[in-house]
Amino acid sequence: MPSNATLRRQRTLGGALGVIVLGFALTYHFFPRLFHVDPTQTPRRSMSMGAAVPTSALQPERVSAINELNAGPPLALAPAEVIAAHSSRNANLPKQLSADPPAVQALLVRASKALHAGQLVGDANSAAALFAQALTDKPDSRLAAQGLFDVRARLVAEIDQDIALGDADAAADLIDALRTLPDAADDVAQLEASLKTLVKVRPMLARAAGLLQQGKVDQPRGESALDMYREVQQLDPQNAVAEQGIFQVQRAVLDRALAAVAQNDFAGADRELAEAQTIRPGSQQMLDVHKRVDDMREQRANGVLAQARSALDAGNIELARKLVMQARAIDPALAGLTDFDEQLTNARLYASYKPGQVFSDRYIDLPGKTPAMLVIPTGSFQMGASADEDDHIDAELPQHTVNISKGFAMARTAVTVGEFREFVRASGYVPDSVKLGGSSVYDERSGALRDDSAATWQDDYAGHKADDKLPVVNISWNDAKAYADWLSQRTGKAYRLPSEAEFEYALRGGTTSRYWWGDGTPKSPVENLTGSGDRSHSGRRWSHAFRNYRDGYWGPAPVMSFAANPFGLYDINGNVSEWAQDCWHDSYIRAPNDGSAWLNPGCRAHVVRGGSWGSSPEQVNSAYRQGANGDVRSGRVGFRVVREL
Repeated sequence: MPSNATLRRQRTLGGALGVIVLGFALTYHFFPRLFHVDPTQTPRRSMSMGAAVPTSALQPERVSAINELNAGPPLALAPAEVIAAHSSRNANLPKQLSADPPAVQALLVRASKALHAGQLVGDANSAAALFAQALTDKPDSRLAAQGLFDVRARLVAEIDQDIALGDADAAADLIDALRTLPDAADDVAQLEASLKTLVKVRPMLARAAGLLQQGKVDQPRGESALDMYREVQQLDPQNAVAEQGIFQVQRAVLDRALAAVAQNDFAGADRELAEAQTIRPGSQQMLDVHKRVDDMREQRANGVLAQARSALDAGNIELARKLVMQARAIDPALAGLTDFDEQLTNARLYASYKPGQVFSDRYIDLPGKTPAMLVIPTGSFQMGASADEDDHIDAELPQHTVNISKGFAMARTAVTVGEFREFVRASGYVPDSVKLGGSSVYDERSGALRDDSAATWQDDYAGHKADDKLPVVNISWNDAKAYADWLSQRTGKAYRLPSEAEFEYALRGGTTSRYWWGDGTPKSPVENLTGSGDRSHSGRRWSHAFRNYRDGYWGPAPVMSFAANPFGLYDINGNVSEWAQDCWHDSYIRAPNDGSAWLNPGCRAHVVRGGSWGSSPEQVNSAYRQGANGDVRSGRVGFRVVREL
């Protein structure tokens, strides 16, 4: 801790330094030329404006006002000194020939204090009177001339404010004071014109305020607060009260939009938002409320969409459809609507699968699963052959439109020997090739089919033991139906043979050409067909085949050895022909056009569709069809199944 003597020395030194600094400041203020400073020439730079302004006793106040101006408050609501600093008019200052004497400087200090205190006019101690006295004592005093100019600018700013705020009496009093100042005639004339306008619009503003209180915000048209405020703005575009009134009108309309949202009336909210936009386009309060409405809209729509998803998961497709319509009405741009529409369509048409999706059903009472099933898309096609097609047969006529309005799944391949073996073992079923004895198989020596009483479903096209991956042949229509019925029992799903229309639709895969790959010989191996380049074990050739085509097989190939058609099905028009569900009819006259099977009670003959390893090019045509008794077995005929969705 310092001693008392030390403290006394410090106080003495500090006092001496204070006296020195004060003396220096007074000398600089009253005798600036001793420091080679010309008070009429030396500029001071405003940090906010970035430009030099003349030094004066008013300078700190003016710099503060300019800084406040640059901060960005609305000019009509800013302090008068800010508005005065904003004036772009320049004072017409005299050329000063000599420094202001001390008496004049004393007047300038008093005048500056009065200006700062707001004592602009009125008595001998007002800023106007003191600056005028200084200018009388020294006519070339630039500071005095600048001071009078600042008083006038401040007074004009205050009058402008009073007029903007509707205070006509205060404005009139200040205009009378302004008349006493020199060079104020132009300002007085302009302000009197503005005051005259104020007197005219003041009752209009009062009426507008009354309409606002009565709730007649923007209605009825022509008699609302909004209409009255706009009339005021036509007469007085800068009227701050009218501007504030229009702000309140828009606020009331935006409140109506929020009230509509609270009632889940988003269409009504949109109408109110559109109305608010016409009142003050792009205002901040407009943007804020619009965002609030959009957020609430999205939240509400997401809630309804979540309910729709729950309904769809529960299998209530109709309720899900109604709910998604509600969600779309609330927010048409809601993310997730497109995906849900697809899910809803898939649920309605494809039992929530997707077109092209591959799946297998597991058995419910024993190990194992069904063949791989492919979801076929809905659509329509021209079934049969055109009457002007050169090699058509009568059974392919008349060509007609078939609409597949409900999705279904079809086995990707013909049923294999291994898959059919699983059925026979698990069910104890006795196929017709065993029960009735034999099948028609290929004879290499004659090059034709022959009956073989020993051939069964376990043999291949030539009567030899078949590999499990080959399509099962030597199968009757009865055997194929029994297998499909067994799948239904094991899975609890509806399995069956395809209708003839479903088979042709799936075979074509959306094409209209002669074959699904085009109108002529394939450019590369696409199916197991009769090709001129194929050879049997003994070197036989096909007498009528696709020219310059070779697939490497004489007889059926393992399933999926070739390309899939546009829908993703393998061996659909080659390898083996396949049983359809329909009874055989000689033509399509009176045939169903909805894709269903054409059945007659007790019919014996059924449809066989698709080409085989031994079919001629005409028999591979997508429209080709033939019939056979339901107990027929052949080394060229197999089957595949369909599952209803």
